[in-house]
Amino acid sequence: MSEGKHTHEQSGGDAIAFHWPTILLGVIVAAVFLTAIFSFQLKSTQFAVVSTFGKVQAVKDAGLHFRIPYPIQKIFYFDNRERCFEGTVGQMEETFTADKQNIIVSVYVKYKIIDPERLFNSERNIEEAESKLNSLLRSDKDQIIGKYNFSQFINTDPKEMKIKQIEEDIKNLLSKPAKEQYGLQVMDVGIKSLGVPEKVTQDVIKRMKAERQAAAEIFLGEGKKIAKNIRTEANRNKRKILSVASANAKMIRSEGDAEAAAYYAVFKKEPKLAVFLKKLDSLKSIVKSRTVLVLDTDTAPFDLLKPDSEKLDTKK
Repeated sequence: MSEGKHTHEQSGGDAIAFHWPTILLGVIVAAVFLTAIFSFQLKSTQFAVVSTFGKVQAVKDAGLHFRIPYPIQKIFYFDNRERCFEGTVGQMEETFTADKQNIIVSVYVKYKIIDPERLFNSERNIEEAESKLNSLLRSDKDQIIGKYNFSQFINTDPKEMKIKQIEEDIKNLLSKPAKEQYGLQVMDVGIKSLGVPEKVTQDVIKRMKAERQAAAEIFLGEGKKIAKNIRTEANRNKRKILSVASANAKMIRSEGDAEAAAYYAVFKKEPKLAVFLKKLDSLKSIVKSRTVLVLDTDTAPFDLLKPDSEKLDTKK
């Protein structure tokens, strides 16, 4: 009797021991299930909005958060990273500048969600918010472009262009309503493309040619002015140099005349010697090298070639 009882108790213990893994697995599954029902996971790149019977609360901290199961609480997720939005309609429409010129400007906006609760209350999701943002962007773009002249968009002179200022003005005009109405922070606004209608393009080309021609005339005028100044300065220097050279030449001639006067005094004493030297100088200048002359030796200064020419009477 006791042996049968002992065997029965041992058999029951083995059965319980055998079911422990199944029980543990069931507990784990139940824990996971309860965790999934009563909590939600938030990534570092996400914001969440918890809606409890229409009352909403934003959750921005990443990690595991408690929740009341659906449908009492509903969780809505939003991406908190920067987004680039290029608009949906009105991107390639013609817009008038301040001087009534047609221009086609396509813009983009870079933004991020900073107030998911405000965004949820106003539009429920980011797609609807971007649709409203597009309307604001389109209106602000037309308003700002209407304050600038065509030449401030397209110009041969980079200093006249105001693209950066226009982008900044659109950003400043868009930032306040985007933040206050939809909880969006505008990070940047940029012009993606810039164009003009075909008719305006032809007018722009003609205007650019005229501007380049005017600029060329200015450069030519400046060049002529500089050339004139250079010539004037060169002539002034020329006259100065010639004046100095003329003065030096007069001085040299005066000195030469003074020295020649001493020789003239000697020549007066010896006129035959003077005539002889003059003839000799003339002969040297006429007959320089390898010269063949057939001349009458009675003709001065070739009479010096006669024998005893030094004895000739100079008065002959």
